[in-house]
Amino acid sequence: MTDSPPISRFPVPELSEMPDDIRARIEAVQEKTGFIPNVFLSLAYRPEEFRAFMAYHDTLMDKASEALSKADREMIVVATSNANQCQYCVVAHGAILRIRARQPLVADQVAVNYRKADISPKQKAMLDFALKVSQKAYEVNDADYALLETHGFSRDDIWDIAAISAFFGLSNRMANAINMRANDEFYAMGR
Repeated sequence: MTDSPPISRFPVPELSEMPDDIRARIEAVQEKTGFIPNVFLSLAYRPEEFRAFMAYHDTLMDKASEALSKADREMIVVATSNANQCQYCVVAHGAILRIRARQPLVADQVAVNYRKADISPKQKAMLDFALKVSQKAYEVNDADYALLETHGFSRDDIWDIAAISAFFGLSNRMANAINMRANDEFYAMGR
């Protein structure tokens, strides 16, 4: 029997060693999901950054919007994480997308190539823009905004699409740099 590979290149603190607020958040996630996602354990190495990361994550991903559902938000994460070759985020957020969209096939399609996925033209426009922000933000122009507006996205929705793409660009790069390993549990979720 082999040992599991490490979940990070950096030390992972024991739950008992973590600040109370971080430990409480992790325990709440564990109670809800039945396991602790490795992102929580990996980021707990730097408590102040953990708090800032999670605060911005929650602000972006839990926001209510008529034009941008929670599943759409996860779709942005999965598509941009694929482009950034972040295995952790594709696997973890792919699982969340399967659950939120209630369409495992579509979630898997988006994880591989959203351009061929069975999604709406509105969602394709959203992901085209998110990928442009992720890969070539310097090329974003007024025509991109005009196109998204024809699909019913407000300026605030467009801000959110850009912010999610940019935030997960940071997340993808950190996950890759520290070699964050996706939990095995994610692979079976939402199937």
